[in-house]
Amino acid sequence: MNYQTTIRRKVYKFNDLKTLLAKASPYRSGDALAGVCAESYEERVAAQLVLADVPLKVFLNELVIPYEQDEITRLIIDGHDAHAFQPIAHLTVGEFRDWLLGEDTTTLVLQNISPGLTPEMVSAVSKLMRNQDLIAVAKKCEVVTKFRNTIGLKGHLSTRLQPNHPTDDPKGIAASIIDGLLYGSGDACIGINPATDSPAGVMNLLRMIDTLRQQFEIPIQSCVLSHITTTLELINQNKEAPVDLCFQSIGGTELTNTSFGINLNLIAEAYEATLLLNRGTIGQNVMYFETGQGSELSANAHHGVDQQTCEVRAYAVARKFKPLLVNSVVGFIGPEYLYDGKQIIRAALEDHFCGKLMGLPMGVDVCYTNHAEADQDDMDNLLTLLGVAGCNFIMGIPGSDDIMLNYQSTSFHDALYLRKVLGLKPAPEFEQWLMKQGIVDTQGNLTSGKQDKLTDHFSALWIK
Repeated sequence: MNYQTTIRRKVYKFNDLKTLLAKASPYRSGDALAGVCAESYEERVAAQLVLADVPLKVFLNELVIPYEQDEITRLIIDGHDAHAFQPIAHLTVGEFRDWLLGEDTTTLVLQNISPGLTPEMVSAVSKLMRNQDLIAVAKKCEVVTKFRNTIGLKGHLSTRLQPNHPTDDPKGIAASIIDGLLYGSGDACIGINPATDSPAGVMNLLRMIDTLRQQFEIPIQSCVLSHITTTLELINQNKEAPVDLCFQSIGGTELTNTSFGINLNLIAEAYEATLLLNRGTIGQNVMYFETGQGSELSANAHHGVDQQTCEVRAYAVARKFKPLLVNSVVGFIGPEYLYDGKQIIRAALEDHFCGKLMGLPMGVDVCYTNHAEADQDDMDNLLTLLGVAGCNFIMGIPGSDDIMLNYQSTSFHDALYLRKVLGLKPAPEFEQWLMKQGIVDTQGNLTSGKQDKLTDHFSALWIK
């Protein structure tokens, strides 16, 4: 296909679809570092004009990474649902944008076409959308998953309670968990990033959370975010291992995943092993994946593809394994990839939109590193925008400061703020537990005057 246009008598020509996608991307530091971004604002607009006229069918024939070189490309092409694609097969990228924003394009319609969308189609249309477009379409999406509670229902917002500790001290972790539960956090999962990947250490943490869950009959799921091989080893050694969710960070190219020590076959093996544990009570979505723009470039595994398109390709991996949670840790990799608050906000809205459109239960870690040009006001803005867009879950971290991973995220109070101002509720089963314990009232408000007694009660029973 001929990718070119003329602006003010200057001809802009783009060699291939991969180049066109990169040049059409909103500016970010990672694409500049990779040398793939537009050289001027005018060139970016020219690329967007050309991209708008590209038929969606082209993305099935012109591949940004060759089929023979990359197992994710093969997954995308071999798994494409032609029947689901048929209603939009006649559209260009620009027409697809207009169609997505149309009043007749409802939640059900979006759910039906989702299997027919490739990551590159979804990435392309996002590049033509303003922030409000990304929010408006994502708001129409609904992706519901289940394990011991129900996540992703419209009008609900869940949180991952993240009680990390720099030495994996059980008392410190337990104190953070109780603190989070008393603020209504933890319905997405209680998820610990372990300081080490020791199988014995991971097992101790899993048993600790599972004992707490059973003692207080909490309808939640837990996860220790060890490498997938560690989780698989624990399952293979002990079929009674308290593994609720199997975690892995994933990328959008085979080379990226190789750098993570994984491939599709390994993920499939771990997925099947976790399913066989049969620990879910109302559903069997057992996988938890994390992603982030810049992973491919940091591994020198991007093949010249822009970082946002690489990110959406990772969603094709996630989609195959029917996860309970997918989390874009958007600002965690650093300013080399997303320089400031403006870039982080845009990237997060893109990731949430693209994941939801592909049928994924998207959450976002609203975060930044301490050397980025961002602050908590930027995160407040992003948090609110994601709440409006219908984000499935966010993080809940004591004081919003992760003392083990050393980055800034969202606190238990931030989730309370978002639920309050937007009228959102936790997962229904978890909300019932909160009311039963007297942590919240029937309106979802924290019960004043009871928190000290509840803290003493839980602490006496659990923190020794």
